[in-house]
Amino acid sequence: MTNHSTPRASRRRLAASWATGGFVLTLALAGGMALRAQSIASHDSRAPVDYQAGRIELQDRANRVVFSNGVTVTQADLTIRSDRMLVNYTDGDGLEIQRITATGGVVVTRGDERASGDNAIYDFNRRIITMAGDVRLRRGSDTLNGGRLVIDLESGISSVDGSPSGGAAGAPARVTGTFTVPQRDKDKP
Repeated sequence: MTNHSTPRASRRRLAASWATGGFVLTLALAGGMALRAQSIASHDSRAPVDYQAGRIELQDRANRVVFSNGVTVTQADLTIRSDRMLVNYTDGDGLEIQRITATGGVVVTRGDERASGDNAIYDFNRRIITMAGDVRLRRGSDTLNGGRLVIDLESGISSVDGSPSGGAAGAPARVTGTFTVPQRDKDKP
């Protein structure tokens, strides 16, 4: 199954960006955090999609495939792993993936970057990956934790919000993380 969708002309810019070489905090807004995800967000979403699973169920009349039992989907150098994935497709001149919905221990990796969460949706038409539920993002020793991560593959802009439900007892949820700071050698001039 391969996606051949055309890029959209313009996207609403999300309030975050990740800098090359690690996470760099650029803007904190209303429970969101601005970061540029050069690793995952620079992914080629038009590359062919390969898959592996313990069980595959083709639901041809509904134009979908259900993968279960240790699912791995790879597109170029991006890998998505989860317990279960539902792949929606169109069947015109050939199969074209429209959306992948992953649930149960979702992990997205590319290079040294790893994002994990309870579930994820990869919308091939909009070229957006959305992860939700206990989202954790790691690049090297840098960390970022929140409730929802949106990666716009078209613009390369991503955002992390606190809890998708707004937090407990009306308190706003927070995005948390740790960024490493380069250490200077005090003995050098």
